[in-house]
This record gives sequence, C-alpha cells and structure tokens, in this order.
Amino acid sequence: MDEAIQVDPLADLGEHIAGQLGSTLLAKAVAFGELTLVVERDSIVSVATFLRDDPRCRFISFVDVCGADYPERDERFEVVYHFMSPHLNQRIRVKVSADDMTPVPSITDVFVGAGWFERETYDLYGVLFSGHPDLRRILTDYGFDGHPLRKDFPTTGFVEVRYDEERKRVVYEPVRLAQEFRSFDYLSPWEGTDYVLPGDEKAKQ
Repeated sequence: MDEAIQVDPLADLGEHIAGQLGSTLLAKAVAFGELTLVVERDSIVSVATFLRDDPRCRFISFVDVCGADYPERDERFEVVYHFMSPHLNQRIRVKVSADDMTPVPSITDVFVGAGWFERETYDLYGVLFSGHPDLRRILTDYGFDGHPLRKDFPTTGFVEVRYDEERKRVVYEPVRLAQEFRSFDYLSPWEGTDYVLPGDEKAKQ
C-alpha cells in the first residue's frame, strides 16, 4: 500500500493565495512556522480584504503592524503586517516596501485596530499612511525631532528634556553629555595599565 503523500498546509495555502492574487504577489515563503507574503505596496488594502474574506483563509484577526529599517535599500522600510486565522489556527505575515516620502495605503477600513499600530509605525520610523483618519505621533513626546527606530537615529537623540525650576515648565535643550563616551579595551586593570597598582608588586614575586 502506497504511503499517503503529506501536503504542508502552509505551502498549500500559499499556492492558493498565489493563484488568487496573481501579479500582486511578489514573493512567498514559509519561514519560522508562518507563511510570509511580499506584495505590492498599493495593493495592501485589497490583499488584507482578500485574506479576511476568502473562505479558505479567513484571517479575521488582526495582530499588528510593525516596521523594519534597511538604510542601504532604495525603499529602506519594510512594513510588516501579521494576521491570524482562528479557523485555520495559523498566522500569516505580509510585507510591503516603503520609503519616507511615498505613503502606504491605510488598512483601517478593513481592520479598525490597525489605526493604533500604523500611528506607531509612523512615529518610530516615519512611514506615512494615506487614508489614515488620525495620523499623529503616539509614543514620542510633543515636538520630538526625528524617528527613533531608524538605524541612523543617534543613540543620544537630538534634544534632552528637563523641568526648569525658574521657568516652572518643561524645557527642551540640545543634548549635553556629562562626559565623553569612553573607549573600553575590555582588559582587566592588572593587564591593561601602565602603572603599578598597590599590591601588584606582591603578585609578581
């Protein structure tokens, strides 16, 4: 009796989705136990709608939207969406490429919960979302300069915040480091110093 050929359900689902999306789908792969799709930026709304409504998918649960920064690329950002299908007991990851000038269509009309996460992605990476009902910063302070999760954002930031007793309000000032960053050689004091520490002369006997 021939053994039954086992079909990977994620690979099978990927083939079904590829057949439905056509040229909109740029790439697909199964990685880390999830199906990953790379789609055209302008098609993200139709893709999210298809994944939610298709009877073989039913990814009705929106998980999150996040970003990733690759400064060496022309379109340096990847906007990453995660959806879950309770019907299939599976998750799916959808990626689109973006830059800091061309907006990504908002999926808030498909999943209302995406509004919060798109604001986070805008705040931390500077990715714009067209059609978002309220695209404002959500995590950083008022008047924050820059986007802190970009790879080229300085670790010290651009300004520092403190409460001024004389003016009785919070003030923003250029960053002033109390001391220069130190250069550590990771050697112990007994191996890396030019001078003799008290007690070292006993160890050399």
